[in-house]
Amino acid sequence: MSTHVPDLAGLELLVGIARHGSIGGSARAMGVSQQAASERLRAVEAQTGLTLVHRGARGSRLTAAGVVVAEWAARLLDLADEIDTAITGLRGDRNHDLTVWASMTIAESLIPRWLVQLRQRQLGEGRRPTAVSLNASNSGHVVEAVRDGVAQLGFIEGVRAPRGLRNTQIAHDDLVLVAAAGSPLSRRRSPLPPEEVAALQLTSRERGSGTREVLEAALHAHGLTMGDAVVELTTATAIREAVLAGSSPAFLSQRVVARELDSGHLVAVPTTGLDLTRVFRALWVGSEQPPAGPVRELIAIARAVDR
Repeated sequence: MSTHVPDLAGLELLVGIARHGSIGGSARAMGVSQQAASERLRAVEAQTGLTLVHRGARGSRLTAAGVVVAEWAARLLDLADEIDTAITGLRGDRNHDLTVWASMTIAESLIPRWLVQLRQRQLGEGRRPTAVSLNASNSGHVVEAVRDGVAQLGFIEGVRAPRGLRNTQIAHDDLVLVAAAGSPLSRRRSPLPPEEVAALQLTSRERGSGTREVLEAALHAHGLTMGDAVVELTTATAIREAVLAGSSPAFLSQRVVARELDSGHLVAVPTTGLDLTRVFRALWVGSEQPPAGPVRELIAIARAVDR
């Protein structure tokens, strides 16, 4: 990463100036002195090589460059907040109020946002935020954890709802076959029929994952089975990075590879005759309705945020 990118504290100061209209207001919001804030701002401007703030007797305002950088910084700070919340969950506070297990795709790309929304809603209503313990695994292990009482709430992806558990659909997702730009398959223009897909040597998720289940079910509908994988990896992120590095193609969620497809580093290879749509589900044990409290709140947020 370029050395021009300031640390999070410097970005937070800049966003605060945009919101409060002064360096002093931003300093108070951050709990630092105005002198310390001014020094930090000078360091940020020196690091970026840009004048970000016009200072005047009536306050401070962002320059045109400052407005742009503050917009970028706000998005980065929101993402940092999501990561911080998710890491707190993964650490597994012993005093947690809610234990959640989630499949890898959901844990990597969706649940941090949901946990931030839950915390913000509870704080906004004057309630103590729920301490969440989060475990990321494949869908098969998530089902086992909920069924065994290890998890109070689970989130999985796949084709069918597991037996013996309550569940509700929260979103839909599509898998796409991706290859590294410049590879022979990336130049394919006509869609691959199921027979050719079955013959591919893929970079694949392990057995028990929702991603693999969807592909296997789509091929099974045509009397076909998936070929032997070149390599099996346990996270969607690992598979994406492997394909980017030149590994064989892979089926991944469009959510996971959207940025790489937009940039052209990965290419979506067309297929035909395969149903590659899957459902994201929330799982719990008990009555037909999710248990009242944080379980029901988090499910409602998941539905609303990803709609």
